Amino acid sequence: MPSQFFGLNIGASALSAFQTSVNTAANNVANVQTKGYTRQTANLSATDPIRVYTRYGSVGTGVEVTSVTQERNLYYDEKYWQSNSSRGFFEQKLYYVDQVQTIFRDDEQSQKGFSSIFSQMFKDLDTLKTQGEVKAVRNQFIHQAQSLCTYFNALSKSLTDIQEDTNEEIKASVDNINSIAEKISVLNKQINNIEVRGGHANELRDQRANLIDELSGIADVETKEFEVTNSNGQNLGGTNYRVYINGQTLVDGNDYRTLKCTSSKYLNNQMDAEGMYAITWEDTGMEFNAKGASANGSLKALFMIRDGNNNENMKGTVSDADLSSITIKIPDTKVNELSLANKGRIMVNNKFYYYDGWTAKVGENGVNSVTFKLAPESQMADQAEADRVKGDGQSNYLTTGSSMDAMGIPYYQNQINEFLRNFTQAFNDIEKQGVTLDGDKMGAFFVGTSPTGNTFDADSWDAKVQAAKKDGWTKDIELSSDGDSYYQFTATTLAVNSKSLKDPNYFATSTQITQGEAKYDTVEDLLKLQKDVRMFRGDSAETFLETLISDVTVDVNKTTTSSNNYSNLSTAIATQRASVSGVDEDEEAMNLIKFQNAYNLASKVISVMSEMYDKLINETGVV
Repeated sequence: MPSQFFGLNIGASALSAFQTSVNTAANNVANVQTKGYTRQTANLSATDPIRVYTRYGSVGTGVEVTSVTQERNLYYDEKYWQSNSSRGFFEQKLYYVDQVQTIFRDDEQSQKGFSSIFSQMFKDLDTLKTQGEVKAVRNQFIHQAQSLCTYFNALSKSLTDIQEDTNEEIKASVDNINSIAEKISVLNKQINNIEVRGGHANELRDQRANLIDELSGIADVETKEFEVTNSNGQNLGGTNYRVYINGQTLVDGNDYRTLKCTSSKYLNNQMDAEGMYAITWEDTGMEFNAKGASANGSLKALFMIRDGNNNENMKGTVSDADLSSITIKIPDTKVNELSLANKGRIMVNNKFYYYDGWTAKVGENGVNSVTFKLAPESQMADQAEADRVKGDGQSNYLTTGSSMDAMGIPYYQNQINEFLRNFTQAFNDIEKQGVTLDGDKMGAFFVGTSPTGNTFDADSWDAKVQAAKKDGWTKDIELSSDGDSYYQFTATTLAVNSKSLKDPNYFATSTQITQGEAKYDTVEDLLKLQKDVRMFRGDSAETFLETLISDVTVDVNKTTTSSNNYSNLSTAIATQRASVSGVDEDEEAMNLIKFQNAYNLASKVISVMSEMYDKLINETGVV
């Protein structure tokens, strides 16, 4: 049978429960502007009844707060993380493609670009038809041609700077991922220490969720939380919280994995800056999937800008292999389109090999095979491995560098190089048929220069090609990664021959020194190059930049649209998530009034019971 003072206990339980409810609502109000705070609810439950030996059998004992939990919807969390990854991807990409577009800008009012420099060069060239013997006029054209080279040198440097910036940002992102992983693992331990004892670590869970929100902007994120049970299936109170990025485990309970950035001396593309980072797992050494189909987030965007080559890396089938080299057959590729690094990485049979040089066989229609000289650390262990690499000589597939379906820095560098090689080769071919003002045979006007001071004029390559043509291309000629050819002509190395810069007489305006109409025939042929549609992708030389700008403009427009779409989507999902997890001021104000009224009512119970007990104790039986 319950105590005569049982009613006081019931009232006291109500006072305690509604006091907790008011405190919880007050905490929600206090954190209404706290970023990442999740609304909390005090969960009330009737306490266990007690048995009484009466007809009704049992009587309620009051109320208790069983827990204070968060109002959170995992569905909205997952949708937010997905949209935030896409948002992070497109915002990061847009930031850099905008820079690329700015670099290519050709606005005469703000800066001299390709069109103005190129047009002025041909105007100066046209002047040579009437004043070809005037050194000042010659000098003006030669230095305008050097200005064109300087423009491309600076353009290439600006693109390389962007590539290096993205490379450093990749490292910063990896450091951030490692830091977040460590923090999550620490929080997992702290959360379990509290919840295994029956509590709810709401504030710690908020911190963890905020870290996942941040991580989702960097990479694709997935989380799973499992209850920890013993061998009998009994819940021990704790949970095992796992975090996956790009489909790979980052955090598993109290344990976390770290990523490592390693710079490589080998390149993926000819124009790549040195020291590009590769990301691997610290524990296994396996490559981290930062740019695969399942990847997303700002980190993937950085790789697309840094390594994007529009899937135009060299690919072919292995035709031969020995301990120190691998040879592949490729579809005929023009020499001027080569973007193969002089030292880089190749993959065959899902294994990477590194090479420090290559030679190519060139036929009438272009490059048809390439032999890679393996670096000492990548040479075959034995003939058996070489045989496996070779296979049947026509089935094993080899790829060079990395293949990325995006127009990043390598793509634009390669497009510029292709145009420059086509243009300078055509220009030099015409010049080499002429004679200087001093009557000497003219050499290459445009040359390639290396950082070591070597100058490439492609004379030996032209001699090979001419000999092969004369022989009817009965056999292939050889092109090497360090040989003298137009492969060495790039936006970085392009320059005017130093002889012409020092002596303006060293430039051919005609095929022979004579008086008459044929005096400037070489100039006439050179002027035709300005509108030659064979220079670049079916467009003329003078519209080269317009063609390239159209590529980047389309990319910018598509990226801007996607960025806006995912930004709006993320905002919409965040609003939906906040409708469940966020603190609503009006709702909390109503809760405060509701709990206050309930508290007052519980106080009334105490007051009534007090009067009843006063009557019972002080007045019952009193005469």
